[in-house]
Amino acid sequence: MRTYIGGHQAVSVNDFIELALGTPPELWLGEEGETEEERAARLDAARDILADNPELPDDVARIAAEVIEAHAPELFNVVPLARPAGRRRSSRKGAAA
Repeated sequence: MRTYIGGHQAVSVNDFIELALGTPPELWLGEEGETEEERAARLDAARDILADNPELPDDVARIAAEVIEAHAPELFNVVPLARPAGRRRSSRKGAAA
């Protein structure tokens, strides 16, 4: 089964992120081993994109919140820890001064 978004085929998680944001994630996160010159160019491009689309940070936050809300259990795999029976928190009252 193939997935297309706006006429573009998404084959990886990064493809979905890029299509949702309209930019590759590396533009915002950088890439390992980039030079100072590459970093400066990447940040200049990011500033230009934000200047043209000032709503982008809000859109990204909304998308991230929707993904977390929809997929929190499998994304975070959180298991609450039970406190051992019979143990109580010690009070600092009455501690030696």
